[in-house]
Parts: sequence; structure tokens; C-alpha cells
Amino acid sequence: MIGKIKKGKSFGGCIRYVMGKDNAEIIDSDGVLLGNIREITDSFNYQRELNPKIKQPVGHIALSFKPEDKALLTDEFMAKIAREYMELMGIKNTQFILVRHHNTDNPHCHLVYNRIGYDGKVISSQSDYKRNEIATKLLKDKYGLTYAEGKGKTNVEKLHASERVKYEIFNAVKAALKHSKTWKEFNDYLLRRGIRLEFVKRTREIKKPEDIQGMRFTKDGQTFKASQISREFSFARLNALLSWKTSESQQESERKVQQRIPDGGHLLESTGPGLFSPTNGTAPEEPLPQEELLRRRRKKKQKRKVQMRVLTSQKERRKKFPALQTVPGMEKIQIQQTIPALFWILQSLLPVFIMQRLR
Repeated sequence: MIGKIKKGKSFGGCIRYVMGKDNAEIIDSDGVLLGNIREITDSFNYQRELNPKIKQPVGHIALSFKPEDKALLTDEFMAKIAREYMELMGIKNTQFILVRHHNTDNPHCHLVYNRIGYDGKVISSQSDYKRNEIATKLLKDKYGLTYAEGKGKTNVEKLHASERVKYEIFNAVKAALKHSKTWKEFNDYLLRRGIRLEFVKRTREIKKPEDIQGMRFTKDGQTFKASQISREFSFARLNALLSWKTSESQQESERKVQQRIPDGGHLLESTGPGLFSPTNGTAPEEPLPQEELLRRRRKKKQKRKVQMRVLTSQKERRKKFPALQTVPGMEKIQIQQTIPALFWILQSLLPVFIMQRLR
């Protein structure tokens, strides 16, 4: 069982999609007129007016199950699981329809719900992907539903380009771990399969494993973080499996190769965290302490916030008082025009002033 979460703006488009499949049937609902697609759509749209500020009131979740569970999944049982899933996800006190499809080997249904509740409050989507993961696992364990197969059994030929590359990297890393005892062997195995491994530095220079924050894999011009390939490929987990020290046979072969290189050349380091960086004989810069790095980042972030506040206040002031927007040089022109006018006024008033004083 897995849940695929989406949000949208149009109830009409979403409902036409879920109801437009062959043999689509509504197996559960609440607060919605079910006469036809138009009535269903209008029911959702009337309630969304309770909170028109929300731009994406459409909640859409596809719940998919494994073919092995098909015999268990009657309409009533699927609706029961969906109701419990909604409770775990915090989707309650609102309209919804649950539509079952029969167009694939995997039994699945589509939950369309109004993110604007009966009380006009919005149903939060914060951390919904994490809650979805927890909810599906709890329900699988509770009802003994089948877990998905590992990525290694996925047919990569049917995937899109980026997803196919991810699975190719996954399979290569799995195989590399079986054939490698050290980071050097692991890296060489991936390179032979066109995959480049990079470490994400925590400090300016990598001197020890603690200076490494994570990893990236690159294949066919596409780069992915290790966590995007699989959670089990985190640096901490791989570092517990692989050693930084090379075997004696590897050291001997590297020594022979190094003897053939003329003076001035350099090899990739074979041990230590600098495994994939060329050595140049110069001492690396002293890395900054972690506290200092965090302090500098906070300072930069605070500075950017202040700059954004100043820019925002200037824009708002210009919108409220358009007269304050002056053309460059206009002040000088206004002053030049004002001075002669003042002289003319003084010349006109001077005789009157003198006559009054003489009286």
C-alpha cells in the first residue's frame, strides 16, 4: 500500500479524471451530491467559498495496493482502510468521495476531498508526506498487507530517464557494496560503470571522515544526493561498512605505478578522506570550527532579511505615495525655477513695505 499525494485548484478537472475511467465507481463519500459529475463538482465548489483565500482547495490522494492483496480488497474493506488512513492523516470534518478504479493490475482508489472543512477552516498539509509514510506503514502492519518489492526488482526500462538513472545508480551501489571492502574499491567499481562519487564537505577541506557531510552520485550528466537514491546509502551507513585503508595487494600495485610516474606528477590519494582529491604537496588551509561556520551563516541570513525588509518598505512607500517618486535631476530643476520667482515676489513687495514705513 502506498499513497500518492497531490493538491490542486480545480475540482472539476480532478473529478472528471477520477470519474472518467472505465468501471470507475464511488465506494464511499460524505457531504457530496452524487447525481452526476456536475453535481459533485458544484458540491465541492460551494463549500470552497467558505474560505476563498485558499488557492489550492483540492486534495487528491491515490491509494494503491499490491496485486497479492486483491482477494482481500472488497469495496467495503478498501473503504474501511481509506477511512482509517484519512483519520491518521488528519483529513476529517470535510467533504470527500472515494472512487475505485479497475484499469490496472494493482487495486487502487482515488480519494478526492475538500481542504476547506465544514467549519471553513483549512485542513493543513504540513508534513503530509511524512504522515503518509507513517500511516501506510501502520495500516500495512495492522491488516497484513503486502510490502512493495525492493528497488532492485524494478523494471527500469519502463521508467522515465531521470528515474531510470536513479535505479541504475541504486543497483550499481548495491553491487559495489557486495564487491568492496574499502572506499577505494567502492569508488573504482562505480567508475567502471560510469558513476562518479563526490563527497559533500562540511568544512573547507576534508581531513577526516567527520568533515564529510554527505555524498552525491553523477551518471549520464545527472546528479543525485545519496538520500534521493536510497536512505540506506547515507554516508554514515556506508562509512560503517567500508574502510579507508587499502589492502596490502592494492598498496603494492599503487607503489609500482607510482614508481613509473616522473617527478612532479601526482596520484589520487589512496587512503584517508582525501581519497578522490589530487594531492599537490601543499598544506591545506586550517578549517573553520563548526560553531564559527554556523555563526557566519546566521549573520548572512540575518543581513539578507534586513535588506529584504528595507526593499519591501521602499516598494510599499512608493505604492502608497506615488508623488514621492521623483525623476532624477527634478529637484535641481525645481530649485532653479523657484529662485527667480522669490526675487520677483520680493521686488513687488519692497515698494509697499517702504511706503508703509514712511507713513
